[in-house]
Amino acid sequence: MFTLTGTTSPGRRGVLSTPHGEIQTPFFMPVGTAGAMRGITHEDLLSLGAQILLCNTYHMHLQPGEEIVREAGGLHEFIHWSKPILTDSGGYQVFSLRGSNSIEDHGVHFRSHINGDPLFLGPESAIRIQHALGADIIMCFDHCPPSTAARAEIEQAVDRTLRWAQECKTWHREYSTGKENPPMLFGIVQGGLEPDLRKKCAEELIAMDFDGYAIGGLAVGESPQEMYDVVDAVCPLLPEEKLRYLMGVGVADQLKKCVAKGVDMFDCVLPMRLARHGHILLADGTDIRIRNTEYKSAHIPIDPLSPSALSRTHTRSYLHHLVRANERLGETIACMQNMGITLQTMQRMRAAMDEEI
Repeated sequence: MFTLTGTTSPGRRGVLSTPHGEIQTPFFMPVGTAGAMRGITHEDLLSLGAQILLCNTYHMHLQPGEEIVREAGGLHEFIHWSKPILTDSGGYQVFSLRGSNSIEDHGVHFRSHINGDPLFLGPESAIRIQHALGADIIMCFDHCPPSTAARAEIEQAVDRTLRWAQECKTWHREYSTGKENPPMLFGIVQGGLEPDLRKKCAEELIAMDFDGYAIGGLAVGESPQEMYDVVDAVCPLLPEEKLRYLMGVGVADQLKKCVAKGVDMFDCVLPMRLARHGHILLADGTDIRIRNTEYKSAHIPIDPLSPSALSRTHTRSYLHHLVRANERLGETIACMQNMGITLQTMQRMRAAMDEEI
């Protein structure tokens, strides 16, 4: 259940209650694609202030398979994570396989990227798999074309998304029967950069009455301003009492701007991806390229204001050495730093909101 506790100039402040604990909103979700984050333990994530973990339905379905996870007692038991979990539907991954998938009205045929096995994913299977995984929040299966696709393709995607959303809700109701704490189900607003299609999709999803609403199909090629324009068009349409989720966004200044526009939750792989390439985010809002030679003799802490103890303890010269030597510890330190800064960005926004309430 989501409770909106206040609307301030920095954004909306609230609390999401789940069977696995409360989440203070707005919040950012670290992406543990296959139930883990490369180079970071779950204990590390908790030390940085993570409140929830995102896991990927497509990847968990392929390996180890949802039945293995169900036998283990669900995702929380299987990966030993006691806080809330959100699973995406797998739609984004399936539709990213544009050269090898076959889209039909009832779902998508595709091949496993692991072994090439033929597979199918649609509204029923996406909901069934997510229920088997046992997440606290699950997502409708949607058609996610590139935001810059032709209007005819986006129109078709919106129609499929709406039809599949209704099917997902029906299957969710069936799979929730007899469950004491069924997961929350979110609809996903598609429509590319077309304001009228976004409006159509949002209004029809709202009429179906989901537990929350995501804005999908962004951060995949459009400009930041184009993304902001979509958020400006969609957020005012969404119910105030429901969560608003902007998928795939994790750049600090974009997080701040989108929270101010009314978004409550985010996820993104970018902080970790930047870290693995030696791009280090700092607490003062700047960033450095640790591989650059200027850091070879920089015997100062990586970031004395970091939420990560590793960055307060180790020097930039040491991290430069580790990264240049391809030592795994370098990746861990960098990932802890970037994830810590991203989570700290959200914490600071919540604190600013609390001062106004």
